[in-house]
Amino acid sequence: MSAAILLTLLLAVGPQTNFTVQQLSTEKPLTMPEQIRNFEADERGISSFYDLPWSEARSGRLEKLYTDWQARLASVDFDALDQPGCVDYMLLRNELERSLATIARDRKRLAEMDSLLKFRGAIYELEQARWRGDVVDSRAAANKVAEVAKQVRESKERIEKAAKAKKDEVAPALALRAAGAVGEMRGALKRWFEFYNGFQPDFSWWTKTPYDEAGKALEEYAKFLREEIAGQKGKDEDPLVGDPVGAEVVAEAIRFEFLPYSAEELIGIGERELAWCTSEMRKASREMGCGDDWKAALAKVKSDFVPPGEQDELVAKTAHEAIAFTKKHHFATVPALCEETWRLTMMSSEAQKTIPYAAYGGQQMMVAYAREDMKQEDKLMVMRGNNRAFTHLTVMHELIPGHHLQSFQIARHDQYRHGFGTPFYIEGWALYCELRFWELGWARTPQERIGMLFWRMTRAARVIVTLNFHLGRMKPEEMVTFFVERVGHERLGATSEIRRFINYAPPLYQAGYLLGGLQLRALHDELDLAEQQFNDAILCHGPIPIELLRAELRRLPLARDAKSSWRFTKPQ
Repeated sequence: MSAAILLTLLLAVGPQTNFTVQQLSTEKPLTMPEQIRNFEADERGISSFYDLPWSEARSGRLEKLYTDWQARLASVDFDALDQPGCVDYMLLRNELERSLATIARDRKRLAEMDSLLKFRGAIYELEQARWRGDVVDSRAAANKVAEVAKQVRESKERIEKAAKAKKDEVAPALALRAAGAVGEMRGALKRWFEFYNGFQPDFSWWTKTPYDEAGKALEEYAKFLREEIAGQKGKDEDPLVGDPVGAEVVAEAIRFEFLPYSAEELIGIGERELAWCTSEMRKASREMGCGDDWKAALAKVKSDFVPPGEQDELVAKTAHEAIAFTKKHHFATVPALCEETWRLTMMSSEAQKTIPYAAYGGQQMMVAYAREDMKQEDKLMVMRGNNRAFTHLTVMHELIPGHHLQSFQIARHDQYRHGFGTPFYIEGWALYCELRFWELGWARTPQERIGMLFWRMTRAARVIVTLNFHLGRMKPEEMVTFFVERVGHERLGATSEIRRFINYAPPLYQAGYLLGGLQLRALHDELDLAEQQFNDAILCHGPIPIELLRAELRRLPLARDAKSSWRFTKPQ
């Protein structure tokens, strides 16, 4: 309340009342949803304003935000909270701890790149001076930008010499990370220049040439790091380059996902699931007349794909079958608007380099299939990888009752929890749907069972290879070989999958499919609820860690300092 409004109120009530300033300023304590909305607004505001990646201005300000909110959260009367409030408290506490750990990790990653980014400070000083509204000294700014161009060229020359001498070489993963940082710094310099250009009378006269030179040097440097050092030229034969996070960060990530397991235990779960699937594959193989040679049976399944031009029809037909199956078995409520608002889109050849199979995004079922601009062998691999039986599984995973139904319900319930989204819920839900559809008889033939098993094996393999990669125990090419030999992937599809795992996803993201699905199935078995009642409840409580979802649904007591304790798998 502003001082002027407060004074007006005091004058209006007059001296005859007992209305005090203290009474006017008293506010009702915020609920936990309100606290979370305020935190998210604060974080958005700071994150969008301090838009200089890899800068202390950004990381330091965010760090202060998180520590201030930790102090604010400590003042909350936890014992007075209801059950959803306790869960919300745990969610916010966990998010603050995770965010601070991310800042600490990013500072270490920046320190590793520091010798490659000596010019970073000068660029950021210029942009931060613009933020403050400082009067620009065009001549001094031109000198600083010219020095940036010089430092960039010197950095490039130094790395080139080291590479030729095979001494003090930059690792490909570090080079790729630095290339991304250089691109972001070029963007910051561009924003700075475009603000003053044509506005300050002498600015362009002084800075245009130095800016053009610096921009060109930064572009060439990023390209050099990405293509010559990391070997990433946008070609199919590019080496697989990833950035393992290490055992300490993996352990942190597991803790922040509310999993009372070690990395080794999670890998063990993946290995047991893979063994079970392999056994089931042999059963289906025998039904197909292939004996125990499940790879021969899998090859037959892969060879049954639709001709060019018919994949969209197959996907649409399968989608309607999955919706009918969902309704027939009272699996989950399917709102009419949800059933109405989805469509298909065909993925480009470029997109299929990292997404070789069907995917979902923004009401779109993205269909993967061979395209005319692909190499002949790649066309055949893509067609085998998106055969009829595989598609029978991927469509229900991506649309209904999978991600499309999930995203529809998430948008309509507990929206303040969206920032706490976890792959163990997001991807875990779609995998849980697969597990239950298996039990409900979605696979009508041994071929369709093999299709479902292939994907379940894939999710088990993801747990094994991604955790081993981030622990430094498995190299990208070994991951590809594992997918080809142990699961039966086409090499193109396996390579595309691994490229995505090691470049674009957090360390536990791929593990979230299987492990989240197993968590939800374990919770399903715990609760004495009808199928549809249980599944609707899961979809209407926000995309949060499954253990906290369990605590809310079962109304389990929570302490302020509670740690994860739910072991959803049986002891081996």
